[in-house]
Amino acid sequence: MSGDQSRSLGKGSSAPGPVPAGLLRLYSMRFCPYAQRTRLVLRAKGIRHEVININLKNKPDWYFEKQPSGLVPVLETSKGQLIWESPITCEYLDEAFPGKKLMPSDPYERAYQKMLLEDFSKITSLLFKHVLAVRDGQDTTALKAEIAEKFGKLEEALSKRNTVFYGGDSISMIDYLIWPWFERLAAFQLEDSLNHTPKLQRWVEAMKEDPAVKATITDTQTYKNYLQLYLKNSPEACDYGL
Repeated sequence: MSGDQSRSLGKGSSAPGPVPAGLLRLYSMRFCPYAQRTRLVLRAKGIRHEVININLKNKPDWYFEKQPSGLVPVLETSKGQLIWESPITCEYLDEAFPGKKLMPSDPYERAYQKMLLEDFSKITSLLFKHVLAVRDGQDTTALKAEIAEKFGKLEEALSKRNTVFYGGDSISMIDYLIWPWFERLAAFQLEDSLNHTPKLQRWVEAMKEDPAVKATITDTQTYKNYLQLYLKNSPEACDYGL
């Protein structure tokens, strides 16, 4: 079975057959923010695809032949070509498929989005660090201040441009690439980190109205329940709620 909400394949499962012509396959996991980046771009561009979910707590042996580190997301074409690393999969989709271009055509604007992504990639580890600190009952005051300061920089970027989205007045690639972590802030107990960033708050509300975001969003309670299982290394985590 394939689809965004299909049960994951784990150890002992059979490898899926070749990707049918005219289709693209995404190896994913329902709750993975990195895989969600690719899912958002697939939706936004209306690309025909199938999704095979992988149990990241009980990975099938055959999957390491697709991706040596066993990570998601991975795209597979009908020619057997494999593409991984979430920003690379998203850029590939934008270049290889027609329709709305999500990356700007202007070289500086493309560079600007890549610089923003580079800055944002330093925040994601802090967010997960906060999750672990809360679980372990540690004081998170300093960590929350550091996260708020990083979000302040993102607020500044929107202020300078005076636009709703990071690439202008409509959604572009960078918005999709950073969105998955904002969707999870409440589950990470970090929603108050945006208290002093009104433009970032407006961006979050605008993103929630996007059809691709609506199609891939996970409600906070479901994500919290998944996270509890994931942090216990439960093989049931990836299929929570199915």
